[in-house]
This record gives sequence, C-alpha cells and structure tokens, in this order.
Amino acid sequence: MFSGFNIYKPGQGRYVRIGTAVGVGIALLAFSYFLYTVLKRSLVGIVGIEGIFDYINLGVPAVFFVGVGILIYRLLNKPRTVDFLLATEGEMKKVSWSSRRELVGSTLVVIITIVIMAIFLYIVDGLIVWVYRNLGVF
Repeated sequence: MFSGFNIYKPGQGRYVRIGTAVGVGIALLAFSYFLYTVLKRSLVGIVGIEGIFDYINLGVPAVFFVGVGILIYRLLNKPRTVDFLLATEGEMKKVSWSSRRELVGSTLVVIITIVIMAIFLYIVDGLIVWVYRNLGVF
C-alpha cells in the first residue's frame, strides 16, 4: 500500500478527526460551489470555449475539491497535527461543563440585563433628544 495514505495513530481521536474532516469538508464544498458560480459568470461570452464550457465549469471546482481534499487528508495525518488534535480532545474531556439549569439561569440573567440596558438607553436617548429640541439644536 502507498505509504502516504497510512493513518497515524489509527485507534485514537476518532471523533475529533471525524469532526475536523466534516468541518473542513463543508468549508471545502462551499468554496468549490463558490468557485463554480464565479466560473459560470466569468466564462459566459468568451469566444472559443463554447464546446468545453461545461468541462471547465465543472472540472476546475472538482479538481480543486479533490486536490485540496487529499492535501487536508495528508495534513490531518501528520504526526504533529494528530498529536495536537489528540491533546485538544484530551483537554476538552477535562472541562467541567455547566449543567442545563446553570445554563438557563445564566442565559436569563444576560437577557434581562440586555433588556434593562436597552430600556435605560432608550430613556436616556429620549431625554437627550428632548433637551436638544428645547435648546433649539434640532
């Protein structure tokens, strides 16, 4: 088998590798679609490419997607990158996450604070407008 496609530490970091691959894949797919639409708009009306327009329009994003996909696969199997991802996953397991009750309570505090601040700023803004109108600025 070609040594460039062996998986470094294959039994470790399954979820972090899958998550990274899915995230990069979505970004790569979105950029490939963007490239497709840009080429579709750019190549319209160019004389001499009518016959190969579809091949260029579909081929360039496809080659880009496959090429960058292979590059990302290789990058995600470099020992330094894999060790970083495994260390990150280990640190994330050590984090103490808030309970649902704490999360809801904190969210309510933030929402109430924002509403109070919005009301306060509305009143202050109204007072400033009233003062400026009485002074003849407006």
